[in-house]
Amino acid sequence: MTVSHTRWVLASNNAGKLAELQALFAPLGVELVAQSALNIPEADEPFHTFVENALAKARHASQYAGLPAIADDAGLCVDAFGGLPGVQTAFYCTQFGYPKSDDNNRKALLAQMVGVTQRRAALVSTLVAVRNPQDPEPLIATGRAVGEITTEPLGDKGFGFDPVMWIPALGKTFAQMPEEEKNALSHRGQAARAMLALMRERWFV
Repeated sequence: MTVSHTRWVLASNNAGKLAELQALFAPLGVELVAQSALNIPEADEPFHTFVENALAKARHASQYAGLPAIADDAGLCVDAFGGLPGVQTAFYCTQFGYPKSDDNNRKALLAQMVGVTQRRAALVSTLVAVRNPQDPEPLIATGRAVGEITTEPLGDKGFGFDPVMWIPALGKTFAQMPEEEKNALSHRGQAARAMLALMRERWFV
């Protein structure tokens, strides 16, 4: 089955995700529209895995918009915390009394890691795409970028945990990288390239 729509809904209100994914999906000639622009409420995310939450978000957005939908569920998995915060990454700081924000997430993480020597962590992205809300064969692609948590934020680019995610092979954080370099290495860049390959194989034939 081919996909005729050139306008797809992104099941996210995150401007950083929208910009990154729009650039990564540009080769398909597809325009991504944030669900907030279509007055779509956020979906419930009751699950404990990235793939289940991403699928729930994609089906929800497609149902409301009547368009194909893409959802990204991403998070930070810290070895010293047994893989947490995982799917709760966006709300990580709230358990320590901070209002939800990227800045507070980084502040809470660095505070919790004071004195921790095992600083290995992975940023994980799971992308799910559906042609319609009942699509029986959603496309699923994952990406994983492994690095170490810094002791202070470094760099002013990107968003989320980019300023504290150190990539040892390059000697800098994601927030210190130009967009093209980051997209080549990042969890979301990996997932998007895998998703592009799946779409070309199954949807754009």
